[in-house]
Amino acid sequence: MSLGPVHPAGILIFTSLDRFEAMARFYRDTLGLPVRSDRQGFINFAFEDQRLTVAVHSEVEGPSKDPKRIMINFATGDVEAAVAHLTREGVEIVRYAEREKWGGWVATFADPDGNLVQLLELPEPTQE
Repeated sequence: MSLGPVHPAGILIFTSLDRFEAMARFYRDTLGLPVRSDRQGFINFAFEDQRLTVAVHSEVEGPSKDPKRIMINFATGDVEAAVAHLTREGVEIVRYAEREKWGGWVATFADPDGNLVQLLELPEPTQE
C-alpha cells in the first residue's frame, strides 16, 4: 500500500523558548519572509505555496547540535547583493558566493540557532 499522492506542505524549524525571538526576527526581518500568522512561540511564513514555521518545542534546547543535517534553500536574483545585506546584518556567513559547475551561484549562512541556510542564484536558461 502506498501513501497515494503527497506533496510538500512546508518546513518546520523547532527552537527553544529562549531562542524563539531571535529566530523569528531573523526569518521575518533579516530575510524578509512574509508572516502568515504570529503568536506566542509560533510564527508561520509564506514560503511560495507552502509554509515555513518556527516554533518552540519543549524538547529542544540551545543551538542546533547537527546544523549540517538539513539545509533550507532560498532562490535570489542576486546572491552577492543578498550576502552583502546579510553581512551588514551581522549574519554568520559560512560560505561566500561561489559559482558552481552547473552555472549557478551558491552562498551559505547560519540562522541564530546555527541551522544552515543556502542562497541559490540559478543560471539563466540556455537557448537551444
